[in-house]
Amino acid sequence: MSPQKFVPGQAGWSCAAGRSYDVRGRPDLDQQSDSIRLRPVDKDSFQSTTCSDQLKALSEPLRLRIIDLLRHGEMTVGDIAEFLETELVTVSHHLKILKHARLVEVERDGRYMVYRLRKDLLTKGRGRSREYLDLGCCRLEVPSADSEPEQA
Repeated sequence: MSPQKFVPGQAGWSCAAGRSYDVRGRPDLDQQSDSIRLRPVDKDSFQSTTCSDQLKALSEPLRLRIIDLLRHGEMTVGDIAEFLETELVTVSHHLKILKHARLVEVERDGRYMVYRLRKDLLTKGRGRSREYLDLGCCRLEVPSADSEPEQA
């Protein structure tokens, strides 16, 4: 079976095989031609480029550890490197990626660069004092200190 190719149709987007799906997951039946038509997407509600950049930035274990440290307050590059027992240049590289993904903010304090989480990134959940990283497109639950990692 060959893959279906989407081509523009008069009433919206439809596939070359005559089948298509509504963008919201519900078929929209065209009564005149008995075919299903797609409506064109006007805006990207997921903010897919921004969201994928943020998720890519969080895909590195060291960056997740940096985010975890910054949950407790702002820190300098040197302090983060000391806590993580990692080279300063390595931490600086990962902070640059987190900054580019707009997950952290930086401010100069004299000769030091002080990093902190973006103001709206960390949110409190309802009940049981859970915290979440709110990326806008999705929300990641921060494990509590008393939870143990699962063994594979």
